[in-house]
Amino acid sequence: MKSPVDLTLVPEHRRGHGAMYGGLNHGRLDVDRLRTVLAGLPLRRSDGGRLVLAVDVSPWLRSDAPCSAERLFCHVYGCAKTASQFIPGWPYSFVAVLEPGATSWTAILDAVRLGPADDATAVTAAQLRGVVERLTAAGQWQAGDPAIVIVFDAGDDVTRLARVLRDLPVELVGRVRSDRVMRLPNPPRMHGVNGRPPKHGPEFRLTKPETWPEPAITTVTDTNNYGKAETQAWDRVHPRLTHRSSWLDHDGELPLAEGTLMRL
Repeated sequence: MKSPVDLTLVPEHRRGHGAMYGGLNHGRLDVDRLRTVLAGLPLRRSDGGRLVLAVDVSPWLRSDAPCSAERLFCHVYGCAKTASQFIPGWPYSFVAVLEPGATSWTAILDAVRLGPADDATAVTAAQLRGVVERLTAAGQWQAGDPAIVIVFDAGDDVTRLARVLRDLPVELVGRVRSDRVMRLPNPPRMHGVNGRPPKHGPEFRLTKPETWPEPAITTVTDTNNYGKAETQAWDRVHPRLTHRSSWLDHDGELPLAEGTLMRL
């Protein structure tokens, strides 16, 4: 038997499909055990045997359930012809394993519902920490293996997550908005210049190419489906953090979260 529906086909089952679904609705699911089992299943890997995870928030729209608790207004595209809409529902944070190649199948490892009072960054950090710890306990990652890559969308605070998850064997890759203003590394200190050296370098405005320095690496690849793909990379680019939002309660001087900025 591979699904609960198969139970209704055996001779010992004397009821219909409705009784089976009723039993599932009134039953209990050991969520921790399910998460452990999912982490131990065979998982597809990318080149070099590296695990690649993806995190995204997807809403379960429930505009027809006015009595359901803890619903939020979810920003949804595609439901209207001309614009996006805000529809009541439950947002869920999913963690999945990405597979190489032209496939849309993913292995879901975890799902957490976001409530009205939840901090999305804190919930995502705790969720990812639990997933990585379960993968390590299941032997999916061992010392000496390539770091686990985690892919984020533009709505996630990758800088904060990189700080919180810095003790885990992970590398974070996040999409940034096209209007972001980043900072370049501080240039070398000139001889004979007094005073405190600046903490940040010149501005790197994504909307103004004249502020871009020469990229450290440029690659050109011919693809079968998208033609020529050109990638540029700048090293040690970082945002200028301030004591607000997720950094409001940070004690001491704000860190420099340097990383590699890639433009495709």
